[in-house]
Amino acid sequence: MRLYFSFIVPVYNRPNEIDELLHSMSAMHYANDYEIVIVEDGSSDTSKHIVEAFKDKLSISYYQKPNTGPGDSRNYGMRKAKGDYFIILDSDVILPANYLSKIDEFLSKNYVHCVGGPDDAHESFSNLQKAISYSMTAYLTTGGIRGRKNTLGKFQPRSFNMGLSKEAFEASGGFGDIHPGEDPDLTIRLWKLGYDTALIPDAKVFHKRRISWKKFYIQVNKFGLVRPILNRWHPETAKITYWFPTLFLLYLVFAVMTVFFGLWYFIVILGLYLMLIFLGATLVYKNISIGIQSILAVLIQFYGYGKGFLKSYYYIHLLKRAPEKQFKTLFFSK
Repeated sequence: MRLYFSFIVPVYNRPNEIDELLHSMSAMHYANDYEIVIVEDGSSDTSKHIVEAFKDKLSISYYQKPNTGPGDSRNYGMRKAKGDYFIILDSDVILPANYLSKIDEFLSKNYVHCVGGPDDAHESFSNLQKAISYSMTAYLTTGGIRGRKNTLGKFQPRSFNMGLSKEAFEASGGFGDIHPGEDPDLTIRLWKLGYDTALIPDAKVFHKRRISWKKFYIQVNKFGLVRPILNRWHPETAKITYWFPTLFLLYLVFAVMTVFFGLWYFIVILGLYLMLIFLGATLVYKNISIGIQSILAVLIQFYGYGKGFLKSYYYIHLLKRAPEKQFKTLFFSK
């Protein structure tokens, strides 16, 4: 079965990212036709001039709409698309030349209605971006849940690198209004409808992520806020592992406090863990500076996520507040 792929890319005030993404798409090695659907989500700094420059090289459709969030923009793009299989990307990714070929090869042998692939840092990325990438993808921090082989449990594709059949989109209604968290929510709803998901290890993208420590903290803090909401909506998917960043945060406070009582054991254990982070990142990127920054990235990631998770759990699970009212900034209205 030959699939016709439609790339769906929402963008908000990031024309430079669209330029890099389309450059990488124009260099892909893929023999069959495909289309690209760019959805401008209420941007003031649009990508229209960038898209126009690639019209002769790529089959691109470009749509502008009011700002309703990335989830609704992806749904909008899928409704406009011509393909029978959608490839959903964030605007801040770059594709390897074999990206679409790897997806086509996998689906031709083992068709699955929802797939995803891992992300990594490109060699051109800054040291900060590489440190953040390591923190978000290493087994020592996330256990490889964002797209590594041998991940425990069913794989949950992420919307920075996600494939979805037209059938599954129509059956599920696509993404919800929450952001972030719209991708695991969709995945869980697909499971309930009887659709499977799968990881394609070779379908990797280079993901820029946040470009400053402040933006990274805001991002991971929102991830923490969202998880208890998803656990309330889908209680059967709740896991003790979602508590790990919060437990790490509490352990950090405890370890520091015990030092004042002459107890160094707990802070030493923490130091050994952070040393493993340093060594792992340094070996991967062969750069001591990235190793040092990876320690900071891990601390920011665990602190931001853990703090957000604890706050959200208190309001959503203990006080039984409505998520849409308690955390209005996490929801987009159409």
